[in-house]
Amino acid sequence: KKAIKRPGKEDMLDSEIDSYIHSISAFIKLAQSEYQLLMEIIPEHHQKRTFDSLIQEALDGLMVEGESIVSTARRAIMRHDYSAVLTIFPILKHLKQTKQEFDQVLQGTAAGTKNKLPVLITSMEMTGAKALEEFADSIKNDPDKEYNMPKDGTVHELTSNAILFLQQLLDFQETASAMLASQETGSSTSNYNSEFSKRLLSNYICKILGNLQLNLHSKAKVYEDAALGAVFLLNNFNYILKSLEKSELIQLVAVTQKLPDKTYKGHIAEQLQIYQRSWLKVTTPITESNMPTFQPGTKLKDKERQAIKDRFKAFNDGLEELCKIQKSWAIPDKEQRNKIRRAQKENVTGAYRVFWQRYSNVPFTKNTEKYIKYRVEQVEEMIEKLFDTSA
Repeated sequence: KKAIKRPGKEDMLDSEIDSYIHSISAFIKLAQSEYQLLMEIIPEHHQKRTFDSLIQEALDGLMVEGESIVSTARRAIMRHDYSAVLTIFPILKHLKQTKQEFDQVLQGTAAGTKNKLPVLITSMEMTGAKALEEFADSIKNDPDKEYNMPKDGTVHELTSNAILFLQQLLDFQETASAMLASQETGSSTSNYNSEFSKRLLSNYICKILGNLQLNLHSKAKVYEDAALGAVFLLNNFNYILKSLEKSELIQLVAVTQKLPDKTYKGHIAEQLQIYQRSWLKVTTPITESNMPTFQPGTKLKDKERQAIKDRFKAFNDGLEELCKIQKSWAIPDKEQRNKIRRAQKENVTGAYRVFWQRYSNVPFTKNTEKYIKYRVEQVEEMIEKLFDTSA
């Protein structure tokens, strides 16, 4: 079983959860042995009432502790600490697994005694369902604040928290599905097939991912630089895709949404195109088709010399500006980082090589170093340092 992250003062420790789960099992075993002993020493017509009376204190203690766990979970929901609510998932899972034994050991007791466990299960299920619903809303409504945005365009905390929560749900798929079904059908019974259960959970995961995607698009607009916004979205979509692929989440998403990996790859490609537009200020001046070709030794007019100077200057200024700014941006995924650098090298150095070959030997200035500042290899080296603050 994967460890569940439970930050916050009021959250139960793993040992306390395990202790309560063991208490449930212990109660069943003790009640069973108590009834066996009772049958040997108490007259038959007094057995059920005596047994009912004997187990009340232990059963009430178990129920009070269970309701205390529910109260802790409700407080966690109120302070929007949804990971803490996951404490009730393993307990609810165990309660449902042992309910049949519970019912058997309590048969013949008063209706109030028999009803205590179903009441606790319903209470936990409703609390869990509320947490799932509110978590989805919290992803949708997380505010777009500048102070809350990563300055380097890396993965947002909202994305990593959402994915962590969904990954933790994977350990309790049946439990989570039952919670969702209780909202859908108004009943906490498990009389629905596994296909329906899987579809409910898939719909919920897709709802979270849809809310997250909308919120990320909204957050990206906080950046004044559209290229940084595109890097931010690219990073987040790539993180989501990789996280889905590394877990069973991708299969669950695919129940509702066909080819989710293809969809996310499409989103990433779209953001890459937006990012690449930022480099048009570098490449456009040197790729304009109306630049004349000069034969070596041709005397240039002042206007022609100035046109070449302007283009070299625009290229140099644009290259220096973008390299300086984008060096501090982050692309944590090495594969994506290398892919973007490679594409930029092809685009920029490809255009620059043609321009450089065409004009580096043309006598358009006496001050060559001022305009022909970079060799093609130097441009490649500068692009290689993008997204690397240590370079």
